[in-house]
Amino acid sequence: MGIMIKKPADVPGSAAPAILIGLFVAFGGVLFGYDTGTIGGILAMPYWRDTFSTGYRNPEDGKLDVTPSQSSTIVSLLSAGTFFGALAAAPMADLLGRRLGMVASTGVFTLGVILQTVATSIPLFVAGRFWAGFGVGLISAIIPLYQSETAPKWIRGAVVGCYQLAITIGLLIAAIVDNATKDRNDTGSYRIPIAVQFAWAIIMVVGMLILPETPRYWIKRGKHAKAAKSLSRLRRLDIDHPALVEELAEVRANHEYEMSLGKASYLDIVKGTVGKRLATGCLLQGLQQLTGVNFIFYYGTSFFNNAGISNAFTVSVITGVVNVCSTIPGLYLVEKWGRRPLLLFGAVGMFVCQYIVAIAGTVDPDNPATNKVLIAFVCIYIFFFASSWGPVAWVVTGELFPLKVRAKCLSITTASNWLLNWAIAYATPYMVNSGPGNANLQSKVFFVWGTFCLVCCFFVWTLIYETKGLSLEQVDELYSKCTKAWKSKGFRPTVSYAEVQEARGSVGGRHASLADIEADASRRRSVAHIDGKEQGYGGEKAAYEV
Repeated sequence: MGIMIKKPADVPGSAAPAILIGLFVAFGGVLFGYDTGTIGGILAMPYWRDTFSTGYRNPEDGKLDVTPSQSSTIVSLLSAGTFFGALAAAPMADLLGRRLGMVASTGVFTLGVILQTVATSIPLFVAGRFWAGFGVGLISAIIPLYQSETAPKWIRGAVVGCYQLAITIGLLIAAIVDNATKDRNDTGSYRIPIAVQFAWAIIMVVGMLILPETPRYWIKRGKHAKAAKSLSRLRRLDIDHPALVEELAEVRANHEYEMSLGKASYLDIVKGTVGKRLATGCLLQGLQQLTGVNFIFYYGTSFFNNAGISNAFTVSVITGVVNVCSTIPGLYLVEKWGRRPLLLFGAVGMFVCQYIVAIAGTVDPDNPATNKVLIAFVCIYIFFFASSWGPVAWVVTGELFPLKVRAKCLSITTASNWLLNWAIAYATPYMVNSGPGNANLQSKVFFVWGTFCLVCCFFVWTLIYETKGLSLEQVDELYSKCTKAWKSKGFRPTVSYAEVQEARGSVGGRHASLADIEADASRRRSVAHIDGKEQGYGGEKAAYEV
């Protein structure tokens, strides 16, 4: 099989345009990662604490600070905004398109950045967090949608996974910028990290004004000529090239087949195999958050400080570097190893690391050696997350759904991610901190995250189908024919939706199963083959008699 990911020899044209476009679109993940990553450092900045404090003093150091309740609100309001933004992504992506939807999303995000930059009190700062979150929620649902609909199937996982790589880069840049400005004794300490986000927004908008709309979106809108032009640009093939014509015909036939089965309302997406896929996507995104990764990036600086680790900002930079570097092997393994094995590998590794951190921090929290264990196994945990659940959750949810409901379902699965993100961001200070009304779990909180990692193992085994190497249309066939996730690795697609559409009328129309229609299409091919042979024999006989 070889160790390199290579374009199949029988695939014409070039994959370079689609890959480069997918990589650029992934840049939107920097907005996501930077915005979520910068707040942890800002909350620990002395000048920000003095400016935004309402008189509360932190019992750990006796200095002015925001209360745990205010900290929860500030951090979690971004996640609340992203939840509603993700839900709004579906109508926006279907109405404006995937490309212009991302442009509009960036505009909403920029409004939030402006409000945070000018704020000098908590209410305006919180409002900025909400609107920035709303924009991030929109972007986080539309980007994997755009990437999945444009990338070639043989490298789609790596391209969509680059979205997570961009998120980790954003988190790392946030840690570096926070570290560079934390000691400033003026508003620049927090305004510079926030204002840097204007640069990300400008890059995103300019790029999206140049890039093409996805061909599948044009098929959904019935504009087939525009779909052909878009796919021609992505595959670097002429509009009338047989391979391009065949790919478009298959996408169009699959969409027409799905539409013939019924409507695409929000009520319809919770039924049948689409409902099963939606539940899988929501659980996958929710469990990604319940592994505890954002505890590290939201509250890591404060947690390491409270654990007695000196220069916690530096530790946050280190975890950011580990996060970026560890994502890269995941982009390779998602195509060479597959979705299911990589998710199982990550879940087991995270479970072990979380329990080691929890046990070490609970048994001997005051030992300097314990601090080294905490840092080491938090970094190993991040490796397992970043190389598996980080990118693969976005890859799998981007592949799961039929075109007619893809935007709706992706927005709901992404909203599930953000709902759990908000819940964790809001609850964590109460779970970890000491004081009245708080659980004071400290390092014991890692027992909670580790237990959810164990749940992840069972979830992957029972519900995650292997979709490596399948087109988005072939994933529909996979779910129609394969009833058990653990049997999906051996699945081989046999359906041509173009032939299915031709055969539908003779086998009961919309009420016939895909298997019945496929059998009829196969029978038609056999008859055509026999007729062709008979015509050939007749021609030979006539020539002989002459």
